[in-house]
Parts: sequence; structure tokens; C-alpha cells
Amino acid sequence: MTTFLNINQIRTTFIEFFKKYGHHHASSSSLVPGNDPSLFFVNAGIVQFKDYVRAPETSKYSRVVTCQKCVRAGGKHNDLESVGYTARHHTFFEMLGNFSFGEDNAKPDFMQLIWNFLTKELLIDEDRLIVTVYHTDHETAKLWRSIAGLDDSRIIRIKTDDNFWSMGPVGPCGPCTEIFYDHGDKIQGGLPGTKDENGGRYVEIWNIVFMQYEQLNESTRVELAKRCIDTGAGLERIATVLQGVYDNYDIDLFKNLIANIEHLTKIKSVGEANFSHRIIADHLRASAFLIADGVMPSNDGRGYVLRRIMRRAMNQIHQLGCKEPVMHQLVPGLINEMGGFYKELRVRQELITYLLKNEEEKFKTTLSKGLKLLEEESKDLTSGSQLSGHIAFKLYDTYGFPFDLTQDILKKRSISINKTEFDQNMLEQQNRARQLWKGQGSNKEQLLWEKLKEEFRATEFVGYSLCQAEGIVVSLIQDNQYVEYIDINQVDDNNKEFWLITNQTPFYGQSGGQMGDIGIIKNNECTIYVTDTIKLFGCTHVHICKIVSGKINLNAVVHMAIDKQYRTQLQIHHSATHILHAALREILGNHIIQKGSLVAYDYLRFDVSHPTSISKELLIKIENRVNEIILNNTAVKFMMMPLDQAIAHGAVALFEEKYGDEVRAISIGETSDARYYSFELCGGTHVKYTGDIGAFRILSESAIAAGVRRIEAIAGKHVIKQARQNSELLDLIAEKFSVTKQTIMSKIDGIIEENNLLKKQLHQLKYNQLILCEKDIQNIADNIGKIKLVYKNIEDYDLQIVRKAVSNTTKNIQNLVMVVISNNDKKSTIIIGVSDNITNKIQANNLVKEIINYIGGSGGGSSTLAQIGCQYTSQLLDLKNIICKLLA
Repeated sequence: MTTFLNINQIRTTFIEFFKKYGHHHASSSSLVPGNDPSLFFVNAGIVQFKDYVRAPETSKYSRVVTCQKCVRAGGKHNDLESVGYTARHHTFFEMLGNFSFGEDNAKPDFMQLIWNFLTKELLIDEDRLIVTVYHTDHETAKLWRSIAGLDDSRIIRIKTDDNFWSMGPVGPCGPCTEIFYDHGDKIQGGLPGTKDENGGRYVEIWNIVFMQYEQLNESTRVELAKRCIDTGAGLERIATVLQGVYDNYDIDLFKNLIANIEHLTKIKSVGEANFSHRIIADHLRASAFLIADGVMPSNDGRGYVLRRIMRRAMNQIHQLGCKEPVMHQLVPGLINEMGGFYKELRVRQELITYLLKNEEEKFKTTLSKGLKLLEEESKDLTSGSQLSGHIAFKLYDTYGFPFDLTQDILKKRSISINKTEFDQNMLEQQNRARQLWKGQGSNKEQLLWEKLKEEFRATEFVGYSLCQAEGIVVSLIQDNQYVEYIDINQVDDNNKEFWLITNQTPFYGQSGGQMGDIGIIKNNECTIYVTDTIKLFGCTHVHICKIVSGKINLNAVVHMAIDKQYRTQLQIHHSATHILHAALREILGNHIIQKGSLVAYDYLRFDVSHPTSISKELLIKIENRVNEIILNNTAVKFMMMPLDQAIAHGAVALFEEKYGDEVRAISIGETSDARYYSFELCGGTHVKYTGDIGAFRILSESAIAAGVRRIEAIAGKHVIKQARQNSELLDLIAEKFSVTKQTIMSKIDGIIEENNLLKKQLHQLKYNQLILCEKDIQNIADNIGKIKLVYKNIEDYDLQIVRKAVSNTTKNIQNLVMVVISNNDKKSTIIIGVSDNITNKIQANNLVKEIINYIGGSGGGSSTLAQIGCQYTSQLLDLKNIICKLLA
């Protein structure tokens, strides 16, 4: 009999079972793929091991077991619009997997282990299991007969690509076998491979891919020298079997999440609301895990996919009638369910909560406007009809409605969208953007880059221990072309830059946020100034050069020397950045994730995930902590170690960075529990002791995106330089005001107080000039019937004073229309006041509407006081005549 296990128990049971049979447990990789730029998100367990599939001998372990976080939303793997409406579609899901890299005969053992896990460990009824094989894969069919005792009726041969897997048009490939679970005749559907296979009765719970071929081209396939096996089982699907349910949303995880949604929204998950609850629960998982892995909501790339997911859930919350943000309140419940295994959820809880709340608050302001437009444009559409793609694009472009959100809203009325029109609008917008972009490279430049990629040479970097070294020139590139030499006598007055690549170098190439080295390259024939060093393809150091004298030839031997003072300042700022990162995590919390950095000669910049601005008090605390570590003069050490060992010891790694099996780790200081104060994976250059940094000073803190803060700081001699400049500035100010440094603030306070008093007096004078009495009116007003018109032009007046003067004048004097035009920097503001006793005939706000028809601009107000804002125009010269006509 099948044993009931909750989803956390299944995950643990799976990992422990395969560990017992010689598998190394590899943690789930980030959802942001580090080794496949073609993918938006990791969508299968094999993704983090693709390099091992191509070269199995590079894997440290021949057998691996994982539980991989996956997202399918965006790109060609996009399940978003189906989520909530089917039993098994999700944006986020967990893929159980075990893998073999380079073993000769692992196939029978893997099949036996998987069958034993299902039938003996989990006690799944084997009579409910059937398998599929590729139609020519007789070996696998034979193995299923001997391992599981299956007869031919339960071994289904499939001719389609469903049972043949490949990494692409070329590359590793092979047949696969799938294990299906029969949910019983209470569910409609036929066997795999039949016309009724999509009915849902038979659900795939495990896929085993035997990568045994190499596809060389469309018609040629050869045997792989080293075979691999890739298996995957959906955790949620396994849970349905063990918990005796058919629908993924009925397993313990989703039942608990949906119960939390019911509690917060006060709406039961029945009828139409059931779909809303399912969408919210699924999208909450995806949003939280994406944020935990460093994705921030934005208008492009991965951030836009995250925003689409969040907004689709938030629309469902709106449909349930909730007025206040809800999604962020569901985070504790999610963490209670999944935070035990996925520690990153707990670490990033504050950030996840903030971004969900912030995004929902922002979306609510545009949602109502967008819904009004959608309602207006679709009110005459009936079931089965189609909304214009132009309208769907306007909703996307103006109100931030992703296409699938509009689709979701209309689905309940059985209305579709003209996707072709929408795509055409999107394409036109993209083409307009491309035309504005002026940075396209020439064909010649593209060819150069392609050639460089083909034959790039790994440069041996010797700069960790040496400031000078000999090297051989292996490439010279100028004007996007390979050249044999560079001659000072043949360069123009601009002395164009050229690229120089050597077999080894002490020059650090710009990477990891650290700027490249500068210095001198020379031999008996020439002297060359290196203005920068960059790193291409992760391993080729390219020196950006200007020739000073002589001629440099290809294959020449050169002496290379970095600018030591420049390098020292880079080292100081880089080590200071590591200490700053550690201090931020210590003081603000472990939710801090590095989002970017710049280590320059004269300052550093560090971007981190943090939900709110960092207060002045906290910045001082952080700065003091960094300086405390500096004053401790603790050693800065580097060590080479296996990646998994470094991570196990708490090394901080960047999500976006791709690391090899062997990594360089930088440690700084120790804490009371014998852990390093700072421990990061880093290929940059650093000081030997923290005392070498000297001092540290934070210059500024600001927001650069939602949930991302930027800190700019200086270290070393630049702190001393700034302190000296500040001191000299104080001396000048003190001298200017004939006071001491100690009394500067009291002097400034006195000046501010005096200035405020003078401003107040000036405002009163200007107000007195504008406020009018009955006698003034008689002298300056134009009489239009019984109405008196006062018309004034003024310059550089505070508008608050003008409004107050106009309002008080028209309150005190009857039958008066007062118009004041205030001109300031080519902009004009027209203030109109109307006495209360004549508003039954003339209203200030109506006059504004009429005047705007003549001169443009915008404005509004009440019947007694209104204003217009507009650009200064010659039509204003005739404004008095226009008003007279309107009053006549």
C-alpha cells in the first residue's frame, strides 16, 4: 500500500535513497542559469550539468542526485497562461533528478534503482505503472521486462520525438523511457501514444534519458565515447500519487497555501474563485523564489517575466475584491512550507516581502485605469469574439498589462485577442527602438569578434605575485583588423589605440567589477603605454595600448610592467568592497545580495538588494564597522579549493557568475565562532592586510532600481585627500565669515534665520503690491457692463502669494474678475479670480476652459479661483481682448 508522505518528506526520502546508492547530492542551482545564455530560467535538472554532458570526464562525481528549482515562464518554455486552469501546469516546480556522467554500463542499474525507489521505497502499486520506450530501443524494452517484470502490453513503443531527447540540432542525444502512473478509470484518457493520451488518466511521473549519441549534422549520428544518463521526476506529480489525489493543487503544499489565501481574502476556494486561489498560490512560489535568486521586477528580460507573474496573481487578488495588498502577507506561510529546505527564502524574506508589497501597490494605481479602458473597448464584444491587438498593446504599453494578463481577464468571457496585431505593434515598437540605438557594430567588427572567439588564446595571468614579466606578442589588432606590426611613424596625430595580446601578463584584465591595470610595455624597439586591460571570453587578457616610440612586431618579446601605484589603489578599493559587503550583511541582514560593483582607482561602487533606503545612522554604523576591521590589520588570504567545499564553508558567490570546479576564495578576518568575517569567491587583486587599506568613507547611498541600493565610497589616500579638502573648505568659509571653525554653524544658522526673515518681508511686500482695495479698483479696472476686470502682468512672483492676493481681493470686492499673468523662464501661469456674487453668471474654471481653447496649456480650479499653466506665447499679448469678449 502506498505510504502518505508530505512534499518535504518525499524530497528528503528521494535524496537520501540515491545518496545511499553512491550518488553525490548537489544543491539546486539558481533559477538564473550561469552556463546557458539561451535560457531565461533553469527549467530542468540537467541544466546545471550541461557542461558535464559534453565532457563527462570533467565531472568530479560520476553519479549525482538533485532537487532542482525550475521555472517555465518566458521564452519557448512558457506555461503561464495555463497555470491555475489545469491539474499540472506550474510556473515554478521542483524537479527530482539523478544523473550519470561517463559511466559505461550504468543503464540497467539506474533503471533498477528508479523502479525500486518507486515500488519498494515509496510503495507505489507497480500494477498502476506502465512505461514507454523509443520504438527502436529494444535494449530498454528488454531491460524493463527483466527488471520490472513488465509484459509487452505495459511497454509502449513511441515513434515520436517524445521519446527521443536532444540538446539541439547538433550535440548529445539519445532515446528516453518514461514511467506513467495510472490514476484509474475515474479519470478519462487513453494510453500514451493513442489518440486519447491527453485525457489525463495516465500521467508521466519519471523520464529517463540515455544520452548515447552525438548528432553531428542533420543526417549523421555517431556513438558517444562517454555516455550519460539524465533523469527527472516532477516532485508535485509524485506527491499526488503518494497522497491519493489527482490534481497537483490538492497536495499538502498547495492545500496549505490556498488555506492561507482563503484566510486573508475571506473568500472560499470554490467556483470561479478556485482558479484565482490556484493562480495566486502558484505565482507566489515563483515570485518568491525568483526574488530569492536575485531577479528584480523590471520592464525587460527576466525582471519583466517576474513582473508578469506577479501582476497576473495581483489581478486575481483584485478580482477577489481585495482593496489592500495581499500577496506579501502570504510570504510567511510559504516560508513555513518550503523555507526548511530552501534556506534562501528565509534569508531573503524581508526583500521578498517588500518587493511584493511595493509591486502590488504600484500595480493597483494603474490596474483600475487599464480595466476601465478594457471594459470600454470590450463592452460590445460577445462570447467567441476577438479584441483588437492594438487595444491589447495599448494596455501593455500604457498601463503595464502583460498580454497574458489581458488574456486572462477576457478568458472568463470567452473572448480572445488578435495576437497577430499585438505582435505587429510590439515589432514596430522594437524597430523604432533599434533605429534610435546608434551602437551597432560594423560587419568588419563582427567578423573580428567571431574570429577572436574561434581562436582565442588563454593568457597566463602572473599578476597575483608579479608586477613585471616578460611576454610574447601573439596578436596585434587595430581598426578591427589583425596586423603584423604597429609603427609610431605610421600612426596619425590621434595615435589610435590598438589591442595587444601576449602569452602571459602581469596586467589584470577588467572583470569582477575591478578595473583593468595600466602601465608600460617595452623592448629595445619600442615603448607602449597601456591605457586599460580587458578580459575577453573569461581568459584572454587584452591590453588597450598607445605606442609612444618605435615599432612593435608580432611575436616580439616584450617587458611588461604595471603601474604599481594604480594597482595598489585598485587593491585597496577591492578589499574595502569585500569588507563593506560583510558589514552590510552583518548590520542589515543576510538578505543582502550583491547586484553589481565597480572597483576603480579613486572610488568604489557597490549595488545591493535591500528593500528600503539605508538611514544615515545605519550608514555611520556600517562605515565604523568597516574601519574597525581595517584597524584590526587582519590578514587577507587567498586559497584555491573545490567549488562545493567553498560553498559549504560559507563562501559568498554571485548568482550570475559561472565558476569552475576549482575556485579562488578570499578570506578576511575571523569571527568569535571561528568563521571568516568575509569569505568570497573572487579572482581580483587584494591587499595583504586590512591595515593596508588605511581608511574608509561612504560618500553616498541611493536607489538605482526597485529593491536595489547603490553605495559609493572611497578608501586609502582618497579618504585623506577628501578630509584635507573638507578641512581647507572649512578654513575658507571661516575666513570668509570672520569666525572660527567651531562657530561656523552658529554663523550659518544666523544667516539662514536672517534670510528667512527677509524672504518673509519680501513676500509681504509683493503681496501688498497685488492686493487691491475698492479705491485701487476704480483707478485701474476696465468696466465691462457691471463687471470690473483687473488685468496684470508680473515677473518672478511666488505663485502662492499671487493666488492668495487674487483670492482675497475677489472675496473683498464684488462684481470683480481679476486676471494675473505670472511669467517665469518662458513659462506662464494665469491666475483668475471671480467675486462670489457673480459666479451664477461667470465661473473662473469655465473661463479657464475657454482661454485654453485659444492659447493651449492645461488648468482647472473652482468657480471663484482657477489657473492655467502654459508655455509663453505671443497669443498671450491678445489675452486681455479674449477675456473682454468672454465677459461681454
